[in-house]
Amino acid sequence: MSATRRVIGCLAFSALSLSFPARAQTGAPAILEQMQRVADWELAHLDQADIPPSVDAKLPLGWIRSTFYAGLTTLADRSPDPKYADAIFAHGAREHWQLGPRPFHADDQLIAQTWIWAYGRKHDPDMIAAARRRFDAIAKANPSGTLLMSIPEKCFRWCWSDALFMAPSGWVALSALTHDPRYLAFADKEYRAATALLFDPDQSLFYRDSTFKGRNSSNGRKLFWSRGNGWVYAGLARILAALPSDSPSQPFYRDLFLRMSRKVALLQKPDGCWSPALLDPRKDTPPETSGTALFTFGLAWGVKNGLLPGASYRASAEHGWTCLTGALNKEGKLGWVQSQSDQPDSVRKWDTQPFGAGAFLLAGSALYDLARHR
Repeated sequence: MSATRRVIGCLAFSALSLSFPARAQTGAPAILEQMQRVADWELAHLDQADIPPSVDAKLPLGWIRSTFYAGLTTLADRSPDPKYADAIFAHGAREHWQLGPRPFHADDQLIAQTWIWAYGRKHDPDMIAAARRRFDAIAKANPSGTLLMSIPEKCFRWCWSDALFMAPSGWVALSALTHDPRYLAFADKEYRAATALLFDPDQSLFYRDSTFKGRNSSNGRKLFWSRGNGWVYAGLARILAALPSDSPSQPFYRDLFLRMSRKVALLQKPDGCWSPALLDPRKDTPPETSGTALFTFGLAWGVKNGLLPGASYRASAEHGWTCLTGALNKEGKLGWVQSQSDQPDSVRKWDTQPFGAGAFLLAGSALYDLARHR
C-alpha cells in the first residue's frame, strides 16, 4: 500500500456508526474484570494473530507478542489469579529467557522488560542472564552511526519512535536492579540523541523517524502517527517508574513527559479516542485503540504519580478507557487496532493484534491503581 493510500485510508470512515458507551465503569473491580477478559482472549488466540509472513516480528520474542507480555506483567501484579504470572513464566522457560535474534535492534530487546519482572518475582539469575549479556555487548560496542532511516539496515540505534518504548525502560530497569550505572548512561545517551532528531518542539510530538520530517498528510498538516507517539509517551512513563527518584536523569524525562501530556490531552477526540493521524482535523476519523491505550496508560500513570495534577487529566484518562472498553466484543477481543505499519493506516472494527491487547492491559493497570488510590 502506498504512503498516500495509507494516510487517506484512515480518513475514509465518515459513514461509521460508533457505539461506545457514554462512560465506562472506572471502579477498580470493573477495570480488573475487563483486563482479565482481554488477557484471557489473547492468551487463547496468540497463535492466530494476523501477521504478514514477511514480518519477522511474528517470532515468539518479537515486539508484537512481547508488548502483550509486558502488559500481562501488570495484570499479574494486580490479579489474584496466578494463571497470568504462570503464563509469563511458561513463556520464559519455553524461550530459555533469551532475547530476539538481532543484536542491536530495539524490537528484540523489549522482552527483557518481562524477564526483569520475572526475576523480581523469583530471583533466578538465569532469567536476566541473556539480557545482561546483550546489553553489555551493546554498551561495549557503543554504536555511533547514523540515526537517519534512509538506510534502515544500517541503523543500529534507537532511530524510530517505537524504539523508545521497546528498549530504554528495560535498560533503566536493569540499571536499577543491578546498580550498574552503565545501562542508564547508555540509555540516556541514546534517548537524548533520538529526541534531538525526532521531537518537534513546536508540536510537542515525535516524528516516527527521520523520513517523516517535512512530510504532510493529505490535510496539509504535519504527519504525526498516533501509535508512534503513544510508544514514546507510554515509554516515558515506564522509564520514570523505573528511575530512582533522586536520579539526575529525572528532570529530562519528566519535562518531556509533561510537554507531551499537555499536547496529548488536547488532541483527544470527543469519543475518548485518538485518531490514527494526530493532527487530522476531521471529527469523523476512526478510533484507533493501540495508540489510545498507550496515551491512556501514560495519562492515568501521570495522575496517579502526581505529575499531572487536576481533574482534567483524570477525566481524559477515564474517557480514553471508555473508548477502549467500547471496542471490546463480548468475549474480550479488542478491536480497532491498526496493524503493523510505520504511519497512520486503515483500521476496521475487529482488527486486532497482541500488541493492542498489551497496551490495553497497561492502560487498565494505571487506571486500576488510580481508582484504588482515589
